This record gives sequence, C-alpha cells and structure tokens, in this order.
Amino acid sequence: MRKRASIAAVAALLLAGCTSDPAGPAPTTSSPPVSTPSSGPTQPPTPAEQGESLPPRTDTPSLANLMRADFDGRGLRVLRTETRTDAYTRQQVTYRSNGTLVSGVLLRPHGRGPFPAVVLNHGYIGPSAYVTGQGMAREQDWLARAGFVVLHTDYRGHAAGDPAGDRERELRLAYTRDSINAVLALEKLAYVDADKTAMVGRSMGGGVTLNALVAAPGLVDAAVVYASVSSRFLDNLQHFTEPNRPGAVDDLYAEYGTPRQAPAFYRGLSSRTYFDRITEPVLIHHGTADATCPPRWSRTTQRLLERAGVDSTLVEYPGEDHAFYARWQDSIVRTVRFLRRHLDV
Repeated sequence: MRKRASIAAVAALLLAGCTSDPAGPAPTTSSPPVSTPSSGPTQPPTPAEQGESLPPRTDTPSLANLMRADFDGRGLRVLRTETRTDAYTRQQVTYRSNGTLVSGVLLRPHGRGPFPAVVLNHGYIGPSAYVTGQGMAREQDWLARAGFVVLHTDYRGHAAGDPAGDRERELRLAYTRDSINAVLALEKLAYVDADKTAMVGRSMGGGVTLNALVAAPGLVDAAVVYASVSSRFLDNLQHFTEPNRPGAVDDLYAEYGTPRQAPAFYRGLSSRTYFDRITEPVLIHHGTADATCPPRWSRTTQRLLERAGVDSTLVEYPGEDHAFYARWQDSIVRTVRFLRRHLDV
C-alpha cells in the first residue's frame, strides 16, 4: 500500500468552532443517503511547482510552513488502563509532538496484531471543560470493535498535555501538527501495521484532517471527515470567531492584516489552496440539516477535491443535523467499509 514519501510540519492556525460530539449510540433510519462520488486520484504539481506565492515571512503561521517542517511523533506512553471490554483495552496515554506533550486515549483490540490503525481528531470542545478522550466516544468503540487500533488525540492545551499559548488555542493549526505526530507515534507500536493507517476527523477535527492531508501527503492511506468546518479559513473566522471572540479577530488583523490587506496570508491557512497535494481517498459525511457547519461547505470542499484530482466522495444524510444522531450508525458502517477497502484489511 502507498505510504508516506516525505513529511513536513507547522505552527498554529485553524480557527474553528463546531460543537462537541455526542457519545451515545444512534439508531438507523431507512432513507438512503445521497452519494456524490468523484473521479480517481492524479498526481498534479504542487502549488510551489505551479509558482504560487507563499507567505513572505518565515515565522508566519501557514500551511506552507507546515509542509516545510519535520515531524517526530514518538514516545507514546501508557499512563493507566481505563477499562477492558470484550473486544479491546482502553488506556490513557501521552506522546510527543515535536517536544510538546500531548495526551489522548488508545484503544487496542484483543489479539497479537499487527492491526490497522486510526487517529481520531475531535471537534471543538472548550479546553477548560475538556477531559481526555472526549468527543468521539462512538467512533472509538465502533472502530476498535472493527479491529482497528484507535488513538484519539486530545491536542495540546487539552487534558494532560502541555499548555497551549493564546494564539495556538485560537488559531489551531498546531492541532494539525499534533495529529500528524499522533500517526507517527502510533506507527512505532509493535502491534500496529504501519502501512495501514487512516485519519477520521469531526467538525473542527475535519478541518484538522484536511490540513494534515495537504501538509503531509502519504502520511495515511485514507481519511474520513464528519460534518466538517470549511476548507476556507475565512469562512470559519467569520462564522465562528467574529461573533464569539471579536477581540481575537482584531488581534489577528492587527498582526497579519485584514483579508483585504493580506489575502495571501488567509489563502495560506486554507487547506483548499493545496488540495492538489492530497494523495489519499477522502470520504465526507454531512447532514443536510446541519446548522453548525453548513452542508454547502462540504459540497464546495468535495467539488474542489474532485477538481484537484482527489478520489473523494460526499455522502449527504437528509434531515440529519450536526450531531449525527439518527443516521450515525449508517455513517459508521459506511466508514468502516471505506477504511477496510482502502487499507486492504
């Protein structure tokens, strides 16, 4: 299976918000989802090869800087075992993300392995209220029972990880670094098949996942995003941050300029600017009644992925909202089938 060619990293910026995920199971419904498949992947030139200008300041937070950096995910250490079920063991862990300590939970299926593995990127939950492993409990359980090792990263500044600075908390591309390093740390485990890894992200974590795909092509073999934030940074800034934290927007504009003054800066924070770097198949789930992250965002993202030659599919769930209650089980069955196909398990 295809695996990473070169990996390179960044500093801090995905502004998003999106509410946390519910933890309970969801019943199925009978109405079929609407599916929009795309064409297969190609290997188009990167934006740099096309001559696209990059931010002039080397210290400017950007996806371009993420692409230039190195990752060294390592040191995954078990803190304690939370529970043992009939199918897996769930443990609290920490790992290193370029020196920063990040916490999370690890679910290991019973058996010797090696197992395929998935990193989960959770949606927005206020760091002061967050507890380790929070946000994707349903996905954790289902994927572990399906035979995947699951590492749910808390991101820096959450739970037992090292503190995050104000800018890191507000401009969350540092979370992308933590997610990429989570894959690398996971792959070092003896019972993980390092050639069969994936990412699944929800809401804000969907944006983190898209950022990781453009920053580190070949890092994983497939990716799934649920009810994602926009792949355009300014959409998230205007939709979530301006009405809720206007002071943070003022600070951003004061340091880097307004969108009118510095359009290249804001394009450089948008994963869609670099979709032609993505080498992995992408499955997108979105409910048509999502009032938190509008479904038009995922429609636009999938259309641009397709235009960039990415093997991508958007599945819309009529009447489903951001939380994915009624149709969640339908979506996770589709997710597991997608991952098994592309990870060859």
